Amino acid sequence: MISNQEKATAMARASITKRTVDAAKPGLKDSFLWDDDVAGFGLKVTPSGGRIYIYQYRIARPGHAERTTMKRFTIGKHGNLTPDQARKRAKELAVMVEQGIDPRQRELDAFAAADEAKQRAEEQARRDTDLAFENVAARWLAEYELGHRPRSYGQAALVVNKHLMPKLASKPLPSIGRADLQDILDGIPARQAATRRTVYAYASIFFGWAFQRGDIAENPLQAMAKPQAPKARDRALADQELATIWKATTDLRQPLSTFYRVLLLTGQRREEVAGMNWAELDRSTATWTIPADRAKNGVAHIVPLASTVVAELDRLALAVQVREKSDNQDARNWPKAGPVMSFTGKVALSCYSQAKAALDAEIAKVLAKAGDEPMAHWRVHDLRRTLATGFQRLGIRFEVTEATLNHVSGAKGGIAGVYQRHDWKEEKRAALDAWARHVQAIVHPADASNIVKIGIVQKSA
Repeated sequence: MISNQEKATAMARASITKRTVDAAKPGLKDSFLWDDDVAGFGLKVTPSGGRIYIYQYRIARPGHAERTTMKRFTIGKHGNLTPDQARKRAKELAVMVEQGIDPRQRELDAFAAADEAKQRAEEQARRDTDLAFENVAARWLAEYELGHRPRSYGQAALVVNKHLMPKLASKPLPSIGRADLQDILDGIPARQAATRRTVYAYASIFFGWAFQRGDIAENPLQAMAKPQAPKARDRALADQELATIWKATTDLRQPLSTFYRVLLLTGQRREEVAGMNWAELDRSTATWTIPADRAKNGVAHIVPLASTVVAELDRLALAVQVREKSDNQDARNWPKAGPVMSFTGKVALSCYSQAKAALDAEIAKVLAKAGDEPMAHWRVHDLRRTLATGFQRLGIRFEVTEATLNHVSGAKGGIAGVYQRHDWKEEKRAALDAWARHVQAIVHPADASNIVKIGIVQKSA
């Protein structure tokens, strides 16, 4: 029985050649010319004059081998293909049909596969862009900044920008493995053990955050060995070295001179002194209150100021008045607010490496002038340890030293920290005054007879 589709496509048969194709005339509806050599190979002529090569075939229905379906496959337009090229393609399609392969379905499957592949590629490209390390790290830093102290955020940004970004910038997060991170850690010199630990710590925080968000399947640092901790430093400067540093600060430009002298006299942390604000200072009570958000341990800290420190701050206060061309200039009138350690009065000191290099250069000059040997390597943090050691030499109680350094450990930790509420305010002042006198005695040995080395035995809280 002839189907309606077959009736509609019935037409004279002839060898499909260029001559017969050119001679085919359009009608009011589609008409067909079937090749008399290759069964199913034909030419469709549209009312608009279009000539299209086709292949018509029957294929068994899925699950019904005894029943077939008539299908038509478009080979291509005349002009893009010659009759011989179209006939060759029709023969290939006939072989596929004999093998039970549906050319039309295969074409549809190919189109679907191409679409799926395109979608996967687009999704992968989007994923690679959204999850590129540089983009995810930027989002993390923005979030990290909101809930952490400036110092911690600064460390995180330094780790990302200096150590991680150069190697991982455009790499998608899911493709970053242990080998990538180990290579970064190995690239840090072994002598910089503290830096390795810092990079590991902040990288672990970052990848842990990404894991919790579902950006990666696992935190690659969890399976990595934590870098060894650096050996604890025990360098405490000798009195002669302290005197040399003090003398070297004389020719340093401000605020560097006062910066290092305040570090030496108070024993506070470098970032805390560098970030000192006039609003934190009270000249009438000679105190400096470091707010909790600037203190390393998150605990507000009151630092009594020895008269030598007050004199140093007076110098800076007067410099501010001179710079601003104030009337009735008086060093005792400290500004109400603004950074204390600043070259411009607007931005707090932060060029630590350059500042230390400038001080070391002045130290070398002082020693060379005196004909002394160069000073052994030292770090700014050694000033803090030196003060603690000096307190011990002066007979100052350990609890007072801890309170002065704002340590929440040792005597102030655990149960003692819960029940011990004494603030050691007066003891801290006495200790820092004694330390300032000691420093002045070694800087000006001619006046040493006026200094009485005392042991401060404080009463219990």
